Amino acid sequence: MKRVLEVFIFAAAFASVAALAQEYPGRAVRMLVPNAPGSSIDTMSRIVAAKLGDALGQPVFVENRDGAGGLIGVEAGRTAKPDGYTLICASNGSMLIAPLLKKSIPYDAVRDFEHVGSFAVTPNVLIVHPDVPARNVKELIEYARANRATINMSSAGVGSQSHLSGVLLMSMADFESLVVPHKGGGPSVNSVVAGQTHWTFTPAPAVMSFVKNGRVRALGHSLPRRSAMLGDIPPVADTISGYDFSGWAGLVAPKGTPRAIIDKLHAALEKTLALPEVRDGLAKQGAEEFPGSPEDFRRFLAQDQANTVRVIKAAQLQAE
Repeated sequence: MKRVLEVFIFAAAFASVAALAQEYPGRAVRMLVPNAPGSSIDTMSRIVAAKLGDALGQPVFVENRDGAGGLIGVEAGRTAKPDGYTLICASNGSMLIAPLLKKSIPYDAVRDFEHVGSFAVTPNVLIVHPDVPARNVKELIEYARANRATINMSSAGVGSQSHLSGVLLMSMADFESLVVPHKGGGPSVNSVVAGQTHWTFTPAPAVMSFVKNGRVRALGHSLPRRSAMLGDIPPVADTISGYDFSGWAGLVAPKGTPRAIIDKLHAALEKTLALPEVRDGLAKQGAEEFPGSPEDFRRFLAQDQANTVRVIKAAQLQAE
């Protein structure tokens, strides 16, 4: 009798989940963004959310829950009901870098979420001041090795994309450069433009106007492949094999969200990323569409997590 009851309970639960997935979505879906309004991640999330709602047949609204390096927003999503009505816009800042730099962050990007899919990748551009006699990555490395006592690198702050991108290059290419931290990407780029620092990495939208008017020189970018968006600027990986440290964004859901719902969300995301207006909108933010299955996204996260651990170790940063 007990066995029959267990089978009945299991069957009822399965039927309930199946019915939920079949009816999904029956109302608006919330997309939590653990970044401030107006930030690059926020803007990309809104570009995707608007058309994702069309694909799902229900509105997808963005709710900003920034603070504590992404902890507040990600935790609000992680602990939400796993019914498909709460999504989290994941990025390497909130999902990978922050957990490695803050002991208080309790989540793991690979283990603690259901992965819907990635949607954008944002390459960082390696720039130098025109006074630096380097026309390519190889020449910058040679110049840095010959001028180790004086060359410096601008960064947007400790643990920022520009900081870690630069540290990875120094580690892989075996050279040193004094890191000069600034409060944000704007001051970091302006420091190179003014000739106060020699080089940095920065997202493309922040610097391409300076590249075009000759105030800085672009030597490479952080994607492992050529980028149509960046034209003739080559990957750093053409010189330093295996170099790869770009920003990215994707969608995750609370652990336990039914797979049938994840599949519906992923199908809607793929349809969204195929739209020219979405691709164009992401390009204006310096991003390329970055589609992939839930399994692809999980594997990518695991690889990028290992890469980020290596970079933070090279930067000699400790969790606080």
